[in-house]
Amino acid sequence: MVAMDITKFWTVCASNGFGLDREQMERIERFVGELHHWNEKVNLISRQDEPHILERHILHSMTILKYYTPPQKARCMDIGTGGGFPGIPLKIARPDLIMTLVDSIGKKVKIADMMGKHTLLRDIEGVNARAEALVDNPKFRKAFDTIVSRAVAPLVQLLSWSEHLLKPGATFVTLKGGDLANEIAEAQKKFPSLNVEEHQIEILGAEWFTTQEKKVLICTL
Repeated sequence: MVAMDITKFWTVCASNGFGLDREQMERIERFVGELHHWNEKVNLISRQDEPHILERHILHSMTILKYYTPPQKARCMDIGTGGGFPGIPLKIARPDLIMTLVDSIGKKVKIADMMGKHTLLRDIEGVNARAEALVDNPKFRKAFDTIVSRAVAPLVQLLSWSEHLLKPGATFVTLKGGDLANEIAEAQKKFPSLNVEEHQIEILGAEWFTTQEKKVLICTL
């Protein structure tokens, strides 16, 4: 598979409603450089994926915005951020968001926090903690308009971590892949009021999302 270069990335973004201005594109390029640098020291993403960062990681993160629009100046949390996904690309695409990056692995979230700041983003912070441990902290309990995550756990587990962190009526969004019927059914069994919208990701100019059955789940409890 031919790796997506920065010109094609910009074109694909523009063709799919993710219009990025010059400053945002500079931030994307800076973030890619930071990610290459730190991935040599800490395993943030698969080494095999390094040539495909723009498509498989940054664009993948941004596909959330094709199917869900966070409120203006929404307070957002990214659970299991790892190398800053999907939180940092979402923050670049939507600078108004107030983003909290959460990961239980200290060195990863420290680097993600550093990369966010080196990418000249404001209102972004890294928190080294397990999501379930944050519910007793008044700073985080029922404080978020949106929580996002990228395939770090089964849906029922992600919702269990998120339910006490989300404001009433707020939204949880996760990136997953494949047949999710059993996973959704399990979550609905535990959360009878759960509403799930399942979207097959379709991006003009990037067929990888379709061939790999990448999906966005938009959930409200």
